[in-house]
Amino acid sequence: MEKILEFLRKWLIIESDPSILVKIGFAISISVGVLFTVLYLYQFFYIFLACVHKPLVYPETDQSKRYAVLIAARNEEKVIPELLKSILGQTYPADKIHIYVVADNCTDDTAGVARALGATVYERQNKTLVGKGYALEFLLNRIREEDADRGFRAYDGYFVFDADNVLRANYIAEMDKAFSAGHRVVTSYRNSKNYGKTWISAGYALWFLREARHLNNPRSILHTSAAISGTGFLVSSDIIERNGGWRHFLLTEDIEFTVDCVLHGDKVGYCHKAELFDEQPETFRQSWRQRKRWAKGFFQVFHRYGGGLVRRSLMFRWSCFDMSMNIMPAFLLSIVQLLTVFGLFTANLIVYHEASLTLLNCLLAFFEFGYCLIFIMGTFAMITEWRHIHCNKFKAILLLLTFPVFMMTYIPISISALFSHVEWTPIAHIYNVDTTAIENQDITAVEEAKPAEEPQPENKEPQPAGEEPQPERKTDD
Repeated sequence: MEKILEFLRKWLIIESDPSILVKIGFAISISVGVLFTVLYLYQFFYIFLACVHKPLVYPETDQSKRYAVLIAARNEEKVIPELLKSILGQTYPADKIHIYVVADNCTDDTAGVARALGATVYERQNKTLVGKGYALEFLLNRIREEDADRGFRAYDGYFVFDADNVLRANYIAEMDKAFSAGHRVVTSYRNSKNYGKTWISAGYALWFLREARHLNNPRSILHTSAAISGTGFLVSSDIIERNGGWRHFLLTEDIEFTVDCVLHGDKVGYCHKAELFDEQPETFRQSWRQRKRWAKGFFQVFHRYGGGLVRRSLMFRWSCFDMSMNIMPAFLLSIVQLLTVFGLFTANLIVYHEASLTLLNCLLAFFEFGYCLIFIMGTFAMITEWRHIHCNKFKAILLLLTFPVFMMTYIPISISALFSHVEWTPIAHIYNVDTTAIENQDITAVEEAKPAEEPQPENKEPQPAGEEPQPERKTDD
């Protein structure tokens, strides 16, 4: 112990006679660092397991199940054609797949484009209840009305995609295998169309590759629950019927749905061979807005479900502990450490008229440690997913250096989300490309149309006590 303390004294340059403020700041910094390590050390075991154990392979099926594909689209006429073509080109029997699109508050021809490609389209105009959750609720209610006798059980399962997605030809066939193996909810391998366009899109893309291979994949190997990541998942009609349709309306409805499943005892399965591509934001401004919504959504989910997750975690339910770590503590611990140490550094400067090298080094050590830790995680993800990175390989290596910076910008974003009201702003999707173009790095933006102005909603949905008002949200972010 004495050697450890001596090492810390030399590394952090601890003053020989520190003030009480410095002692408190140093103790908090070390305590939070130790707690962070204890809580998240298991994720390095996940990485080890992903490196030494092949992803699960599911047995063949008779491909007899019927599936509905649900797509919530808002002003997506430019990119939805390629998604629909990729669904129509699946190796799974076409007569077992029915495509439904909800054109949600559209001011373009999304509905007409989708109908021309064979989808059943319902149009929704509601300026008060805005968001992907409400669009899915609307669409599922229409499907239930189509078949009054069977209702939601008219299909064995429901796929959910965003309009900018593109699927591998074997996607539904592979998901059917995992579904038939007993999983009532299944998520898939999320890749990106525009990995190499900017350091922002590369940051998103590498994180989603890591989430698939180094988080959801080990979870499936260990037979615990994976986490849904926005799009590309399959839900049993049993769960849809139990929920009475779709009932998750927070800003991060995907995480809310995952947590709700875990609390009900349902484990989310993972299918590594089912690969889809989606488009990532390319500018920091777009990314700030989107991730600020996500951060606010995480806070909302923790506020509503955190108590249940913590209670079940204490009952040694691993999936609940894992999901608890997934939605909150990393952000909170980082914010607590930074704000506390910086506040004490400032207070020490005011009270004792001296800048504490100890606290300054604690702040610097936080960023150094964070950068190195995230860089290591990104490096492992890049090594194992090298074949799935579709951009110039030298550029991909250079962009790895910016990955920790991208991830650490979540800290100011989370602070901003915690103390501010989040407003919805659209993120245009511009890449209507197939999987061959993605592999060949032939990514060209379609001509963007100027979006029509939409009236602002006059009424807001009443919010449950203690929750932040839910901002409008684009249906596919």
